Amino acid sequence: MALFGNKKNTEDKKKPAVKAPAKKVAAVSMQDLYNESGSTVKTAATPILSSAAGQSGSVQVLLKPVITEKATNLTAENKYVFAVSPEANKISVAKAVKAIYGVTPIKVNLINISGKKVARGRVRGVRSDRRKAIVTLKAGEAIKIYEGV
Repeated sequence: MALFGNKKNTEDKKKPAVKAPAKKVAAVSMQDLYNESGSTVKTAATPILSSAAGQSGSVQVLLKPVITEKATNLTAENKYVFAVSPEANKISVAKAVKAIYGVTPIKVNLINISGKKVARGRVRGVRSDRRKAIVTLKAGEAIKIYEGV
C-alpha cells in the first residue's frame, strides 16, 4: 500500500516558519488622521484620543466629547460631557482632562449606559455598552470643544 506508507515524499514536511518580531505602531490621534488625509478640517483643540498622564499601559481614557443638545446646555453650568473608556475611573478621567485641556476638574461623574436591544428583520442583537463622564470645572474655566464642529 503506497498511499499511506510512502516515504519518498519528504518534501511535504517543511521546517517550521520563523516568526518575525512584531513592529511597534505609534499611537495616532484623530486630528493627525484628518490632517494626513488632505482634509482642510483643522481645530484648535488638542488631540481627542489620549491616555491619562502617569497611567501604565495604553488605555485611552477620553474617547471623544459628547456634542448633543443636553450636553451643550450643561456648559452653562460649567459641565462638560465626554465619552470615556469602560475601564476608566474618576481619577484617570480627571488626570486626562488636566493633561489634555490644562484645567483641573472639581468633580467627575461617571455614567454607565447599557446597550439597547435592536432588531433588523429576523436578526436580533444588542448595541455596545457605553460609559460617559460629566466633568465639572471651576467658575471662569472653560474647555473649547466646539471649535471646528
